[in-house]
Amino acid sequence: MAEVPTMIQDLALILVMAGIVTLVFKQLKQPLVLGYIMAGFLVSPHMPYTASVVDQASIHLWADIGVMFLLFSLGLDFSFKKILKMGASPVISTISIIFCMSMLGMFVGHAFGWSQMDCIFLGGMLAMSSTTIIYKAFDDLGLRQQQFASLVMSVLILEDILAIVMMVMLSAIASGNSPDGGQLVGSIVKIAFFLILWLVVGISAVPLFLRRVRRLINDEVLLVVSLGLCCAMAVTSTEVGFSSAFGAFIMGSILAETVEAERIERLVEPVKNLFGAIFFVSVGMLVDPQILVDYALPIIALVLTIIVGQSVFGSMAFMLAGESLKSAMRCGFSMAQIGEFSFIIASLGLSLGVISDFLYPVVVAVSVITTFLTPYMIRLATPAYGALEHRLPLRLIKALNHLQLSHPNTNEQSLWKRLLTQMTINTVVYSILSSATIALMLSFVLPVAHQLLASFNFTLFGIGFSVPDIVTGLLTVVCIAPFLRAMVMKKNRSPEWRALWTESNRNRLPLLFTVLVRVVLAVSFVFSVCHYLGRFSNAVMITLGFVAVVLMVLSRSVKRRSIVLERLFINNLRSRDIEAQVHGRKRPLYEGRLLDRDIHIAEFTVPADSAWMGQTLKQLALGQKYGVHVSSILRGGHRLNIPDGDYVIFPGDRLQVIGSDGQLAQISQAIETERLDEDTDVEAREMKLRQLIIGPDSPFVGKTLEQSGIRHLYSCMVVGLEEGEENLSPVSPKRPFQEGDIIWVVGEQEALDALLKG
Repeated sequence: MAEVPTMIQDLALILVMAGIVTLVFKQLKQPLVLGYIMAGFLVSPHMPYTASVVDQASIHLWADIGVMFLLFSLGLDFSFKKILKMGASPVISTISIIFCMSMLGMFVGHAFGWSQMDCIFLGGMLAMSSTTIIYKAFDDLGLRQQQFASLVMSVLILEDILAIVMMVMLSAIASGNSPDGGQLVGSIVKIAFFLILWLVVGISAVPLFLRRVRRLINDEVLLVVSLGLCCAMAVTSTEVGFSSAFGAFIMGSILAETVEAERIERLVEPVKNLFGAIFFVSVGMLVDPQILVDYALPIIALVLTIIVGQSVFGSMAFMLAGESLKSAMRCGFSMAQIGEFSFIIASLGLSLGVISDFLYPVVVAVSVITTFLTPYMIRLATPAYGALEHRLPLRLIKALNHLQLSHPNTNEQSLWKRLLTQMTINTVVYSILSSATIALMLSFVLPVAHQLLASFNFTLFGIGFSVPDIVTGLLTVVCIAPFLRAMVMKKNRSPEWRALWTESNRNRLPLLFTVLVRVVLAVSFVFSVCHYLGRFSNAVMITLGFVAVVLMVLSRSVKRRSIVLERLFINNLRSRDIEAQVHGRKRPLYEGRLLDRDIHIAEFTVPADSAWMGQTLKQLALGQKYGVHVSSILRGGHRLNIPDGDYVIFPGDRLQVIGSDGQLAQISQAIETERLDEDTDVEAREMKLRQLIIGPDSPFVGKTLEQSGIRHLYSCMVVGLEEGEENLSPVSPKRPFQEGDIIWVVGEQEALDALLKG
């Protein structure tokens, strides 16, 4: 008999142990993340009293896949549009938190006498809160729908992006180079370049692809296609120097803008849960009790540094970004832990050989402890605010709760700001698309052209011309023409432009200057192509570039292509909102106004076994019990707005409820807990089909179906009358039963037994 591979044995051990431990943690109402970590500790080689995992390398590989799918699912649930709508607030919070926590980490490392590299890398590890742990904790605690959670997730995503910049900077420090030179700027530009490129190209292409093949896609195919796109972007991300998890998150953000996003999220969730469990188990496997003993004091100090640092500096950072004191404290307390990116930074230090061997286990131990404390820190935020509110002056509390980073602007300044912002965004996006197109053409098309057209070179006026170079150059200019035209002409007739042009003569020269700058930039792209492929003087190539840009601006064909591409991107970007609006799932317009107050809108799904089903809103009395308002009921593809008290709740209904965070938390708990009791006799109540022969002494002889009481006395149902034919004949309610009739009856076993005895 063939032996079971070691990997399968390890997987069986992990999943069985994780299942047992998480059942216990579920019973204790603790986050499942802690159960996974505890299961990892129990199956690790450091635990001598239980079976241990043999092939840890395979488990770590699966754990990397788990991180990838976790961030892919996170991208599906949290698109970049949400971050952009929040403005500068998450950016300010993220930069402040990273700076403060990095400084704290280095200070603590120096206090223990660790090496300079250990301190620098430790600062980087302590600056990175865990996206997956907080996401899971919010999910387990039922807080994902609350307003502060959305801001926390925005900051965590920006932290993950900036973690890549930090890794580049740490690599530069480890190699002895200056981290504040061109390498750091180059890494930031590289991240911005590929981030914008992937989002623009992905949102333009992926939704279009899914629409074209929609009739061929069922759930199975959509799951395979989605995970295939996720893995493809993960591979692409690693090829250009980023992490696979970062690429998976980008693809999730792209798919989040498609109409299939909710369906993909539902299909991917079981895969994410499986590999995510393996990831957290692998984290628990790294916990070494001996390290906990030897470095107990540093571990405790680092745990306190993270808890106090994030609670204080994190809350201050969110307040600096314009949040109220209460909201800022809830955000700051939620981020008091470290996680997966801290492990990645520690692995980088070990691979470069610049940090001590003890630092990785210490960081894992700190991560486990802070992960364990995360749900308690989240719950502690509100009582801590209440205690602070009683001790600080009322005037100071009011001032902190209304702190905002806003400055009055004149109308003209506001117009200039909007116009220049739009022009800058358009110029950056089209420059990136043009650069990527040029790079692809010169890297892939040019070698092919040289192979096919190598013998077509010629000489004119003593100057040698390469036909492959000419063909590639012309194709490249044609491909980038829509981008360059949009760069030059976009926003030149916008309402802001016209208002500034007519408002004052002094605005006209700066407006014309913005056009000139964009024309020069467009000419520089054509010049770069000519310079790479041609042998002309700079003056000739600049002239050719200027002529090409003028032709692009005047060409109706280029204009049409430019408009088509832009509309394709915008329609794809808005496709999910449009689909939601068509099917009645669009959030109300007044939601944006409510977000500025203490109340907001959340959506809850009525479970299939909910005790609410079949009851009316009047009977549930949600307003009296919880102080909330049901604004809409989403049922299938229909929206029931402003429902009255006579509306009946059905399983699967999605209730859009207006209330404060506390009120919404209460109703969320009520939906989860108010369930119908499980039917313990469900197997005994199985319906069975039996044949009943009407004998001479039967009490049913001479009685009709209505008079027999078979339904209301015995809780059985007559299916039909057997008359020697292949099919049963229906029994008329007025037909009296006769001796010798053969009828078929369906009912529970106990009811059938009573009927047969009768």
